Amino acid sequence: MDFSQESINAFRFALDMAGRMEASLLLLNVVPLPVLRNTPFMSMGEYKRHLVRQLSQTAQKRFSKLSSQYNTANIKIETSLVSGRVHNAILECVQKQNIDFIIMGTKGAEGIRELIVGSQTEKIVRYSPVPLMAVKEYHSELSIRNIVFPNMLDTEHQEDLVSKVKELQHLFGATLHLTWVNTPARHRPDAAIRHDLQALADWFMLQDYTINVFNYSDEESGIVEFTRLVDGDLIAMGTHGAKGINHLIRGSLAEDVVNHVRVPVWTYCPKSAARHSTQKTIRWSGKAS
Repeated sequence: MDFSQESINAFRFALDMAGRMEASLLLLNVVPLPVLRNTPFMSMGEYKRHLVRQLSQTAQKRFSKLSSQYNTANIKIETSLVSGRVHNAILECVQKQNIDFIIMGTKGAEGIRELIVGSQTEKIVRYSPVPLMAVKEYHSELSIRNIVFPNMLDTEHQEDLVSKVKELQHLFGATLHLTWVNTPARHRPDAAIRHDLQALADWFMLQDYTINVFNYSDEESGIVEFTRLVDGDLIAMGTHGAKGINHLIRGSLAEDVVNHVRVPVWTYCPKSAARHSTQKTIRWSGKAS
């Protein structure tokens, strides 16, 4: 939480979800401290410690005010203030505190800022070993009835991804819209795609779902437009977690969608999760049983 309106929206959404999941919340405020050097008159280490204490007291007051205003269900809440780079601090917290789920607000990023810097949420989408929910506007979790699930039928880690999406669907009691965006660059016959999507739905025993092939100029715009047409309340996406030069070349569809839609976006990177788990997974064969 950076106490922006988007982070407050995410906090309210997190309270709704925690109530339904019987979970507790950890509110994390990250202070990106400036780089300072010692002088003959002052130790910068002592100055930083003093600054963190002051900021921590201020943050605790704001946490308390927000909790009093919105935590009407008395969800268990812990708070933490740390210093450092935002995405690094969040990921370290996930590891140290055994966090199961990240919910964070995002303003998104556009234009030159998106190309050069991106958003903090983008970086968490790329590296997080646990599911993440990116929130811009407050939507009560009780209002989520339609989940758009774009799926490119990649076989690697498909079981882990789909099982997580099924849990999400069950939590909200929503209809799942299994969707392939058919683009000129990645075009396949509609009938073949429908057959493969149905095979996936049968293999994973999906319930309360629709099969959709949506023809559009590019995947990101197609996902956004399809979500609008079906009154989608939430988008659920897997991500490959591409890094370094591979990320610069391929980019990330999930990160682009997070930046450019108003509805909440749930993302999960099975590859990152697999790196942090010794659990064996069964890979989907791509064919119905």
